[in-house]
Amino acid sequence: MTPNAFGQTGLAVTPLGFGAMHFEGLDDEAEIGRLLNGVLDLGINLIDTARGYGRSEERIGRHLSARRQEFVLSTKFGYGIEGVPDWTYDCIVQGVERALRLLRTDWIDIGHLHSCPLAVLQRGEVTQALADCVRAGKLRVVAYSGENAELAHALADERFGSVQCSLSLVDRANAAQLPTPKGVLLKRALAGLAWARPQRPDDFCEGQYWDRWQAMQLPDLGLPWPEVALRFAAFQPGASSLLLGTQRLANLRSAQAALACGPLAAEQLQALQQRWQAVGGSDWPGLV
Repeated sequence: MTPNAFGQTGLAVTPLGFGAMHFEGLDDEAEIGRLLNGVLDLGINLIDTARGYGRSEERIGRHLSARRQEFVLSTKFGYGIEGVPDWTYDCIVQGVERALRLLRTDWIDIGHLHSCPLAVLQRGEVTQALADCVRAGKLRVVAYSGENAELAHALADERFGSVQCSLSLVDRANAAQLPTPKGVLLKRALAGLAWARPQRPDDFCEGQYWDRWQAMQLPDLGLPWPEVALRFAAFQPGASSLLLGTQRLANLRSAQAALACGPLAAEQLQALQQRWQAVGGSDWPGLV
């Protein structure tokens, strides 16, 4: 997989990245080690995690510290530091220090504010904290992970070198804000596998995705829906890498094969766009 330039950051990321958020159901550390090392062995060079993903940061540090030079490391901050109020300067700085210890690394490549509220972003304190961590050599890129007005704020703030947002067949609100000179990581491309669920999920986002999928009634494009979804998102203008969270290396191999087919055909994209317009999809907000 030939890496893409990650905006103007100087980093390069493979078109498919690994989202390390689905570890909590796995207790076998040998299995975790095989999964994480298998990600790198597949040629994927981007791993994305977060403070809120349970043991994910610690496990990445445990199993991949010896291969640290082989991948771009992305994580997220803003909350969960004992004795420190969330969304404060100290919470960000101490969160970076905590992540460095858990990840067993001297630097983090991409550090996101994780769904930070707009009012906090506008005060600027937490963004400045990340910028100060860059100056201290602990972080390479100040980033934001989120949607809608908060995403627009990050895109307009020159301190942010990259953003992460949702984009899928049923969630396109952020597409209007792309492309951008910044690096762009896309998540939730599979929209909770809405097409495969016989009934509405209880999860808020996945429930909304299911509702939207039912409303769109998309025509058969002659390809499996996972392939359609991945190719639709990965080749959006401005996209640097598509994050896929999974517990199975086979799913990553399938995704790599899908992306190797390139963008969807023009007539397929036109059919998707016609249904999007017919259901008023442009009025649907991005889901956090």
